[in-house]
Amino acid sequence: MNKYELTVVVNAKIEDDERAQVVEKVKDLVTRFGGNVTDVDEWGKRRLAYEIQKMKEAYYYFIHFESDASVPGEIEQRIRIMDNVLRYLCVKDEA
Repeated sequence: MNKYELTVVVNAKIEDDERAQVVEKVKDLVTRFGGNVTDVDEWGKRRLAYEIQKMKEAYYYFIHFESDASVPGEIEQRIRIMDNVLRYLCVKDEA
């Protein structure tokens, strides 16, 4: 099992419960493909480096998980089409 860190940038214009649902969907994707979520780090609302879809701020979430090497690709395919996710990045955690 490899360790990964998934960064998800979520739309700041949606309600708190909708934002929580987006994070829960991402966590469910990890577990559905055989991964194990170890930690979710919420950074809160941050200013974006550049405008994305006419937005200057967004919420940042860092989801740490363990899984096989094929799982991050599967998760990224599903996150790519999710509403309210502005950007995402999954990297292997070497620590």
